[in-house]
This record gives sequence, structure tokens and C-alpha cells, in this order.
Amino acid sequence: MDYSDLVKPTTVADDDYFQALTAHMRTHDPVPFIESETHKPFWVATKHADIIEIERQNDKFLNTQNSVLMRREVEEQAAASSFGPALRTLINMDDPDHRKFRDLTREWFLPANLKPLETRVKELAVLAVDDMLERGEEIDFVKDVAVWYPLRVIMMILGVPEEDLPMMLRLTQELFGADDPDMRREAETEEQRMQTLMEFFMYFNAMTEDRRKSPGEDVASVIANAEIDGKQIGDLEAMSYYVIIATAGHDTTSSSAAGGLLALMHHPDEFRKLKENPEISHLAVDEAIRWVSPVKHFLRYATEDYELRGRQIKTDDPIMMLYPSGNRDEEVFDRPDRFVADRRPNRHLAFGHGAHHCLGNLLAKMEMKHLYEELFSRVSSIELNGEPKLIQSTFVSGLKTLPVRVKAK
Repeated sequence: MDYSDLVKPTTVADDDYFQALTAHMRTHDPVPFIESETHKPFWVATKHADIIEIERQNDKFLNTQNSVLMRREVEEQAAASSFGPALRTLINMDDPDHRKFRDLTREWFLPANLKPLETRVKELAVLAVDDMLERGEEIDFVKDVAVWYPLRVIMMILGVPEEDLPMMLRLTQELFGADDPDMRREAETEEQRMQTLMEFFMYFNAMTEDRRKSPGEDVASVIANAEIDGKQIGDLEAMSYYVIIATAGHDTTSSSAAGGLLALMHHPDEFRKLKENPEISHLAVDEAIRWVSPVKHFLRYATEDYELRGRQIKTDDPIMMLYPSGNRDEEVFDRPDRFVADRRPNRHLAFGHGAHHCLGNLLAKMEMKHLYEELFSRVSSIELNGEPKLIQSTFVSGLKTLPVRVKAK
């Protein structure tokens, strides 16, 4: 197998090949060194234990600005930009900055603060299924349900009005789907990415001005009026905070919800088990997230020479943490290539690990739980009605189409 295929977005969009490739790596070369004509060379951590080892050592493995894989020319364009870094989000930060910025909104996503939101989240799940059933028996679950429901939830929390949701969806898809011809503006270039970010920045700059004049109870008000070390948060950091919540806050949940449904349709016995035992829905949600692993990777950079499974990683070498591979590790998961609705324990790494563990993980699981419970309690059957298609992306990827035939009870 050609390990350099890992850098191709089309590889991720071919799930059978992607899973076969990563399984081969885990077995035969768990820390491979990848070289290709299109990307700078990098190491890959394919094993569950190795990903945890890297994530736990924030002093030895740093994020830096380039925390995701980029084509060589795009990375060089970004480095040469006179505007400086386009984004400075939590995923680009290391301590102490990471801890300070994470703490700004951390309490918002704790169980005690999410509990009052749960009633509204459940109402939005009901509305999502209402809308789905009104569309008739033949729908695209991704385009008609999965993208809109978590988008409405996160925009409610952020404070974005309903009429702006289509724009937010378009910008998110352009940002995360830059490798996919169905989603990007044109060719993937730094200029195109900057145009997308400028639209985000213009929108959230106006929101910042509004929330500073008239603070509300939403997350946007928290960000707009935040202080770091006694000083008002910088414009770049504020805009970046909005963007990461607005995008990662719904796109990954959408991918997991749709991908989990597809997995259930491919495992009818597990689907039956879930419908007959709705009390296991929280376990099925975790299994869907493991199965899909919507965030495919992050990069870390070694601060010193480091040995991992006998491979000599040099200072400044990038190493990719390949989450879908860690989440299919045969040494951790029984029958990893089978969707098990009530899998436990389920020590998946889809939300990361350690200091960078996903801030919104509890919200994502709450959303999916209510959507699945509402959906499966109101339909008598749901089956494939065409060929599903995956987004071509090496960073965040999931289904872009899922045609299904649904029958209400």
C-alpha cells in the first residue's frame, strides 16, 4: 500500500480503502514517515496508546500555527502572507495561552450550564424530525436534517439569528470542505481561504461591536467582553474564537449524526437493539462518534528528539495523530470494525485527549442523543435510497449526502 495516499482527500472519501490503509499501518508500520510530492514530510501516530502519549505531553509536542495538514504551496502562501496568521484558535495554541483562552468559555459547556439548555435542544430535535417528516418519504438526511439541527443549536448558544444560518452553513462548508469540488469556492488556495475568513470576520466584527454596547446572555457576549491578563481580548483572537465555535460546534456533530445513522442501517441487528432499548441511546451516540471520527487528525511538533515505537522523531518534526485509526485499534476495541450500539467501555479519541479535549463534547453528545431518540421513536423504518457520498477532506470529514426513505409510525 502507498502510505502517501493518506494526504489525498479522495482517500478519506473512500472509506473502505481508508480503513484498509490505516489498518495496514497499525499492523505493519504503526509510526510511518510519510513523504509525498504535494506535502512536507511528517510522521503518523496510528495507535490509540501513541496518540494518548503525544496528547499527554504538551511540553514535548506543540501545536504551532500549522496544526492541520496543508498542501505545500498553500502552507507556503500562508507563511508568506503579509497579514500574519489568518486564525488563532484554541487548536493553534499551547499553554499558558491555551488554558487562559479555553477558560473564557469553559463554564458555558459544563453539565450544570448545559442542563438549562437541554429543554431547548430537545425542542429543536423535535422540530428537526417534524421538518423531515413533512418533506415526505424520500429525503437526504444530511442536507435536510443533519446539517441544520446542530447548526441551530450552536447558533442559539452563540447568539446568531435564524436568518443568518444559511450563510454560516455555506462559510463552514467552504472552510472545512476546501478540498471538495462540491463545497469549495474555486480551487483550494490561500486567497480563497482568506476570502471565506474575511466574510466570517466582517460578520463577527459587527457582532462584537453590538455585544460590547449591549451584552446579552449568549457566548458571543462572553467572547466580545473577555479579558486576558487584564486586557481586552484581541480582535484576531476574538474573531478566531467565534469562527471555531461556529464551525467546529456543528460540523462535527452533523457528521457524527449522519454517519452513525448510516452505520446503523448497515448493522440492522444493532439498529433493532437500539430501537427496542432506547435507554442505550447515549451509548449508541458514543459509538457513532467513534465510528465516524469526524476530525481525522491534528498535527503536533516535537520540541526535542523523541523515540516512539523505535522511530526517531527529531526536534521540530511534525507528527499526525490519526484519530480514526486510533479509534479502530484492535488492541483497545473488541470487533473495532463492527458498530456495537451498546459498546462499553468505549475509550474513543474522537474528542481528543488531555488539555485539548474538545470543549463542546458534552453538548455534541446531548444533541445527538435527543435527535436519535426523537427520530427512532417516530419512524417505523428508515433505509438507504441511493449512494451516500463522503466529503473529500483530510481534516474534518463526514457524509455530504445520505439519501434515505423514511416511513413515519
